[in-house]
Amino acid sequence: MLFIQYPKCSTCQKAKKWLEAHQIEYSQRHMTEENPSYEELKQWHEKSGLPLKRFFNTSGVMYKDMKLKDKLPSMSEEEQLKLLASNGMLVKRPIIADRDQILVGFKEAEWAEKLL
Repeated sequence: MLFIQYPKCSTCQKAKKWLEAHQIEYSQRHMTEENPSYEELKQWHEKSGLPLKRFFNTSGVMYKDMKLKDKLPSMSEEEQLKLLASNGMLVKRPIIADRDQILVGFKEAEWAEKLL
């Protein structure tokens, strides 16, 4: 299981503590030092069944500065994936990626249901 996170993110810190409290093994990856690639994001999006917008960090400064709320609806899926792959700060965090599933963002009830 891969835990993709931004260490300074308080939600990521909570998620990490939750994983450790439940003795769930994982490897971790720093989202901005090793940004998810276009191919990874495309695969995760398809596997997750989630709308692509869920992969965007909509509360992030960069998302707001780029006015993506207004731009995303007119962008193709490919353009959105390329944009996400261009900067880890645009990607919603944390992400859990394993063979069976993709979890985007930390919702304790959802993680408990899927991971325990």
